[in-house]
Amino acid sequence: MDEFQLQQRITGRDLLACVEESMHVATLRYFDRAGPFADAVRAALGAPLPEPLAARELMEGQLILAWRSPTETLCVTRSITRLAELTAQLAGAADGCIIDLSGAVRIVRLTGLRIADLLCRLGGTASVPGPGEARGSRVADVAVLALSVRAGETLLAVDRAYLPHLLAWIRETLLDFEPD
Repeated sequence: MDEFQLQQRITGRDLLACVEESMHVATLRYFDRAGPFADAVRAALGAPLPEPLAARELMEGQLILAWRSPTETLCVTRSITRLAELTAQLAGAADGCIIDLSGAVRIVRLTGLRIADLLCRLGGTASVPGPGEARGSRVADVAVLALSVRAGETLLAVDRAYLPHLLAWIRETLLDFEPD
């Protein structure tokens, strides 16, 4: 476990990978992206659910919504208060629910020039999101949602049970990027 704690921040040539301990994650699950739950989300956030394969920041960067599947959107925020407010606002909404996954999903922030190189090596070109995109794929043979809301930065949402595995692969791959 001590080794895992030391790997929370991994630096390499033109890339930094950092576990974002202060990020809170929830999932919005619904039957119809145009139904009553989607209307409640729009009323609460002032914006609709993201389109397929899209990710965007809302509320002046306080919250990120990322498409995960036709019936699921991931919500990422640093503010536990904002997440609690959203949960309360959506509590009575029909045809959907919000589930706090903060204890189950971890966020790894990638910043730098070699994000695409890293993700291509670990998961293939389909795992590389452009700004405003969310891509679900396997990275280091683990299910990951990669999302980007701005150039030079990608967030990886991963099940916390697989976080040590993913970080080890990131660390080893960054070592491969170093010149001999």
